[in-house]
This record gives sequence, C-alpha cells and structure tokens, in this order.
Amino acid sequence: MRAIVTAQVGMDKKQYLDAARDFAGQQGEPLDLYHVGDMMYREAPDVRPGRILDLPLSRLNSLRRAAFKDIIADSRGKPNVIVNTHATFRWRHGLFSAFDFDQIQLLQPDLFVCLVDNIEVVHHRLHRDHVIDATLKDCMVWREEEILATELMSQAIPSSRFYILSRGRHTPTTRTLFRLCCRPDLRKVYPSFPMSHVVDMPDVLKEIDDFRAALAEHFITFDPGDVDEKLLLERALAAAREGKTDQLLDVSPHTFGGSKASPPIQVRVREVLDIAGDIDGQIYMRDFKLIDQSDMIVSLIPELPGGVPGLSSGVERELHHAFEHTKEVYVVWKPRKSPSPFITETATKIFASVPEALAYFDAKGMFGQTNLFGH
Repeated sequence: MRAIVTAQVGMDKKQYLDAARDFAGQQGEPLDLYHVGDMMYREAPDVRPGRILDLPLSRLNSLRRAAFKDIIADSRGKPNVIVNTHATFRWRHGLFSAFDFDQIQLLQPDLFVCLVDNIEVVHHRLHRDHVIDATLKDCMVWREEEILATELMSQAIPSSRFYILSRGRHTPTTRTLFRLCCRPDLRKVYPSFPMSHVVDMPDVLKEIDDFRAALAEHFITFDPGDVDEKLLLERALAAAREGKTDQLLDVSPHTFGGSKASPPIQVRVREVLDIAGDIDGQIYMRDFKLIDQSDMIVSLIPELPGGVPGLSSGVERELHHAFEHTKEVYVVWKPRKSPSPFITETATKIFASVPEALAYFDAKGMFGQTNLFGH
C-alpha cells in the first residue's frame, strides 16, 4: 500500500512515523518512509533548520516539487510506502496548500491519512519547536483545514481511501497505521462507550479501557477517546465558575504520551473558553467521520451505580448514525435492565459480555491475521 500521511505542524509526525516504520520492520514487513521536509532541506542546504516555511512561496513550492519528483521515482515497485508531508500550512504567508495534484496523481497513493492529536498538546509542541505566535483557536482552525484538504486530495484519486487517525493516548496507533498500510483487509472498528459522565468512576473506566484494548488487539480501531479535549474544556469551565479566567491550567505530560517526569504544559483558561464551540463541533464532526471510515461499531454499555445503564446521548447518536449508514452494529449490554427497542431494533447483535462478543467475532472469522502478525 502507498500512503500519504498529513498533519498540522506540532504533531511530532516524523518521530511517530519512524516508530511505525520500525514496528513494521519488527513484523518482517518492508515499509519505506519518505520525509518530504527533510528532503526539501537537503535540496536547500543554505536554509537554516526550522526556517524553511519562511521562504518565499515560489521557492518553497519548487523545493517541494523536487522532493516529490524524487519520491515518485524512488518508490516505484516498492510494496509499502509512506510519504510524510502536509496538506496545508497556516504560517506567516497566511493559509497555503502544500501539494500539487499532478504529482499526487503520479504517485497514485492507496491511502490518505490525516493525523490528529489533542489541540493543547499540538499548541505546546508548535511553540516549543518554532518561533511563531498561534492561539489554540488558530490550531483548531488549522486542524480542520488539514483534514478537509487531505480529504480533497484523496478525492483526486478515486480508488484511494481517506482516514482520520489519532496519535493516541490509549490505542497503540503506530500499530494501527502499520495495519492500515500492511494489513488493509482487517476489519475496521469504531469502539463506542460513555466518556464524560463516567470520569469519576474508576471501576467503570477500567472496564471501558479493557474493552478498548481488547478490540485494538484484534482489529484496526478508530478510538474516539484518543483525542479528548472535552475534559480540558470541563476543567476550564470549572475554573471560570471560580473566577479564574485569567489563570493557567496545568496539563500533565503523561496524558499525551510524554514522560511523567517532564514538567506539565500550561494552557490559559480564557484561551480554552474561546474554543469551546470548536471543541464540541469538531468532536461531533470527527466522531461521525470515524464511524463512516469503519466497517462496524462495537458499543459497550456498562452498568453504572444504582443499576443505571451507562448509555449517554453521544453513544445513542453514534449507534443510530452507524445503523443509518448500514454499518454492522454490535452492542455489549452489561446492565440488568433490558435494552430499549431503540437498541434492540438497530443492533446487528447484542452480547452480555466482552468475552462473548470476542468469541462471536472469532467464530465469524473477523480477526484476520492479527494473531499471527501485527501485534
């Protein structure tokens, strides 16, 4: 498979993709990786590190075309290829594209993958590595632009597929990317589960995490919890209610894959409040797109204290969206109270436990080769 992987600046995408390539090597799979940015710097030895986006657009475009020309020539006949690039840049020149349709068509990618991550983390990395003044709002807008432009690139190659993929705080997404490139026939699953209203229930959270891990072991999963800015917004709203609008929130590095020994990053409460609408709107858009790019949805409905079904409005909408878009809909119903007709009449099958669901998927041959490859 040939994949173009995009993301906004601030994703540490090179490090992530290097890890995916190394993981492929551990599975005995060749996966050739081309970093367009590095190749552009080699074409322009006079440009100081970190300053290439400050070049005039005419030269920037020439350097990119030279890099893509080399990739097109060098990648011929190679079975698995990833091109690390961008679809757009929102920089001092304003917003501009970072691709040419003629070269994309010559490369003939099978996959277009746009990587996303929690916006406060992207914002932190962006300012850590570059001299630029960008707000959280700027980063939110840039993420939407990058997703849209990558999807438009994919539409130029009718045979290709487009995916949004989170870097992941829970799911080992280097394995997910490897499977998309090298095990494309594996089932693609959207794990559905309650989120916001169970954050103070450790036993339920563990049950949900075990469920997510079990699905990720056997399928390509697009986990909505791998990007979760709603918790950041809830913290900012709580701070605002206490009159702390101008204060800073600490965000622990381990929540986004950093070292627990690293100092926390800080985000101003007012800036988070400024993107409240963007957070909710992008969750709504992104989660439905994750369902659309999946073959099936598997939803865990835990039993909450008092015997209450852990069925949030978000989970109900996800199940209904999946049903209306003719996806297979599987529900693990844990509460003693029976599910309503809105669950039973839209579900392909309902299970009483996660092991029961996994045994059914195994018996139906849905696990593919994950027990042999791709761990």
